[in-house]
Amino acid sequence: MVTGLGSRFDTIVESLGPLCVGIDPSADALRAAGLSDSAEGVLEFGRAILAASVSRVGIVKPQVAYFERFGARGIGSLEMIIREAREVGLAVIADAKRGDIGSTMDGYADAWLGHGPLHSDALTVNPYLGFDALEPAFSRASIHGATVFVLSATSNSNAEQLQRATISGKSLSALVARFARERTGKDNTVGVVVGATRGLAESGVTEADLDGLLILAPGFGAQGASLSDLSTIFGAASTRVIPSVSRSVLNDGIDNISRSIDRHRKEMGL
Repeated sequence: MVTGLGSRFDTIVESLGPLCVGIDPSADALRAAGLSDSAEGVLEFGRAILAASVSRVGIVKPQVAYFERFGARGIGSLEMIIREAREVGLAVIADAKRGDIGSTMDGYADAWLGHGPLHSDALTVNPYLGFDALEPAFSRASIHGATVFVLSATSNSNAEQLQRATISGKSLSALVARFARERTGKDNTVGVVVGATRGLAESGVTEADLDGLLILAPGFGAQGASLSDLSTIFGAASTRVIPSVSRSVLNDGIDNISRSIDRHRKEMGL
């Protein structure tokens, strides 16, 4: 079995760079691609992105919500995308943003980081119910060399109203990063999500807060952040950043995703 993202990160970066391509089959994206808004459409869409990603990037990130909306058949399509991605050596970040307590969190962890059909190399999670509540996911990630990316400083509108709230003089986003640093191991078990559409100071975190952590950074491409500015945005932490692009890889149409990915890679100097 292919080991998880955390234990493979350095190898992926050395061979292909850190760029991550999102798989976001929204109704608008499917329509633009000339595909049906259905479980079959999301499968065809996902496979087109996988085909273009092989040998160009090492990481893909399916947005689970766009598959879930079709119920069991949509989840079946997601299972196939995850399996096929891993079969060709791509690391999969399941963008599911799960987060709960006790046996419920254990169930989520087993679903996404266990041995089942949704088994992925990394998972995004929400810490709002408590950082320690995510321990079942951390434990499974440790076993499989996977990474759990905890939401720290997202780039969505008004997020800072909550994420920059302070506790003992530290922003909530900085506290999440601190907890992640304390829990992560040598295999990058715990990372953080930090949006790229605003500077670290605006997000309530510093380079020191992110020291040693893997950082999943959405917000590049269609959301406004430029890949060429990655080091400016993240400073010393930039060597550990996984920049994610989704909608912008479709700018040239579904038949030219490979060309779009090549353009993004060039913007990063890859």
